[in-house]
Amino acid sequence: MNLTEKVQSLPLTPGVYLMKDSLGHIIYVGKAKQLRKRVQSYFYNNKGHSPKVVQLVRNIRDLEYRLTDTEFEAFMLECQLIKEIKPMYNKKMKNPLAYSYISIRADRTGRRQIEVGYDPGPPGQHLHFGPYTSRSTVERAVQGIKESQRILCSSPNTGHSLCLNHSLGLCIGMCGGGEALDTYNIIIDRIIALLDGSDRGILNDLEQRMDEAAERFDFEAAAKYRDYAGAVQALLQKEQVSRFTGENKNIALLEPVDEHTLKLILIKGARILFRTKLDISQPDMEQLHRTVLAAVTGHFAAASSELAGEISRHTIDEAQIIFSYLKSSSGSYLIVPQEWLGGKPEPLLEEAVHRLLENSISTL
Repeated sequence: MNLTEKVQSLPLTPGVYLMKDSLGHIIYVGKAKQLRKRVQSYFYNNKGHSPKVVQLVRNIRDLEYRLTDTEFEAFMLECQLIKEIKPMYNKKMKNPLAYSYISIRADRTGRRQIEVGYDPGPPGQHLHFGPYTSRSTVERAVQGIKESQRILCSSPNTGHSLCLNHSLGLCIGMCGGGEALDTYNIIIDRIIALLDGSDRGILNDLEQRMDEAAERFDFEAAAKYRDYAGAVQALLQKEQVSRFTGENKNIALLEPVDEHTLKLILIKGARILFRTKLDISQPDMEQLHRTVLAAVTGHFAAASSELAGEISRHTIDEAQIIFSYLKSSSGSYLIVPQEWLGGKPEPLLEEAVHRLLENSISTL
């Protein structure tokens, strides 16, 4: 079967496709809700393709695919395969060691400094945020924060004399010590509050500067602060993902496979614990309820509390997939508090599972 015939024979179901070159090497991995339509899009109506995609298509000589029951499972399988195979045309998720962190470290004078690096350091040694997938976004956000708060000090370790940036209005003068250093510490606390999600004041400052620049027709400055604000928003989104998934939540997800079948997927943190299909062609609600309840109590109660924990650079992609999919999913999900997982089924859990099933079946 040639490549054209393979593309035409692809099913209209979720799955992952693996593109191969003339040597049989896998050069690209992708996921799709409908495999045939997605793969066909590479070869037809290709005038709008990016140069990267054009180059990819020129090198495709063969393909294989792996079916999944749901789109969510296709996302997770794609992530796994990219990390395992590292295809040359997949840049994201290839190198988890390249992810960046923002660290708050004390220098030799005891002053806290904001640093961007690839290594967060040993746990508990200092405060850090991340991992973040885009180094350039992190650096742009930190630059914008420092500039808007006037802590772009060009002599951060002196403590005796004012730096050149102070004369340019970019540094409040903490390099000279005194009251400016007290103000600097307040600003660092605000930055920490921004990154941990408890205070968006600095982001509001950036957006206000953007609006003020636009009002005085300084469009170059307005564009700069727009980019800074966008970069900070991206960091806050990543921190929200890390907090949500790093809290080691127990998540029961019901995804439709077809009009007769649901897929139950149990997730803890950033890892899938268990999955199974449920036949709802002639639903016996009591039996379905018992099945889901038994799976939820059995698997979540048995899972170690250390299974997820803090999100690392090795699991940030899975965390992002889970978080984004839950927020936009056509399926239904339930977050199960750990205190509901005792020896005897908790009435609150029984009621929550009942509502989860009803919602899932009613939306088919």
